[in-house]
Amino acid sequence: MMQLQVPFDATIQPADDLTTIAAALRKGEKQPLAFAPWAGYSYKPDVSFSIAHNTNHLFLQYAVTEDYLQAAHGKTNDPVYKDSCVEFFISFNNDASYYNFEFNCIGTVLAAYGKSRTERSWLPEDVLQKIRCHSTIQKGGGEKKTHWELIIALPVNVFCFHSFSSLKGVKGKANFYKCGDALPVPHYLAWSNIESEKPDFHLPQFFATLLFV
Repeated sequence: MMQLQVPFDATIQPADDLTTIAAALRKGEKQPLAFAPWAGYSYKPDVSFSIAHNTNHLFLQYAVTEDYLQAAHGKTNDPVYKDSCVEFFISFNNDASYYNFEFNCIGTVLAAYGKSRTERSWLPEDVLQKIRCHSTIQKGGGEKKTHWELIIALPVNVFCFHSFSSLKGVKGKANFYKCGDALPVPHYLAWSNIESEKPDFHLPQFFATLLFV
C-alpha cells in the first residue's frame, strides 16, 4: 500500500496570495497520477500534484497536460467530472466515510461526504466558499497540447464533519484522480491503483495512507 507524508510548510502563510503559494508548492515533491486502471480508457494525460499543509490549511497543486480542454460547469456542485477535472478523496482516522472534492480546470468545485457513492451528503455552499482556487491555462493549438495548473487552498474547517484546528499529526487515507467524462476522449487516472470492472473512484478500499507531519 502506498504511503505519502504531507509536509508542514511554515513558509506558507494563510494570507498569502495563491500565486505565492503555487510557487512554494512547485518546489515540493511531485506525485504522478500514473495509473489508468481500466483497459477501455487507455488515454493518459500527463498529470501530477504537489501537496502541503500549514497551521490551518491543506494546499494542493495539480499540473495537467492534455489534448482536450473543457470547462462547461461554473456553479458549485455542478457535475464538474464531465469537464477537464481533478479530484481529491480523503477519509480521516479510519472513518468509514470520506470527503470527495472535485474541481474542473477553472476551479468550480463539487464536494460531498459519506460512506459510498450513493450514501453522500453535499457539503454546504457556504462551506465550499471558504476554498480558494486559482487556475492558469496555456491553450494548445495545432498539435500542441493544453497545459493547465490549479492551486487549491482548503481551510481545515472545510472538513466540516470533523473538528480540526490543524492537520498536524493527523492520519488519513486518500486518492487523487483526473477524469473527463464528457471530453472527446474520456479518461480516468489515479494516484493509487484501483481494481474494479468499470471506472469508479468511490472505492475507499484502494485509498493510500496520508501522514500529515
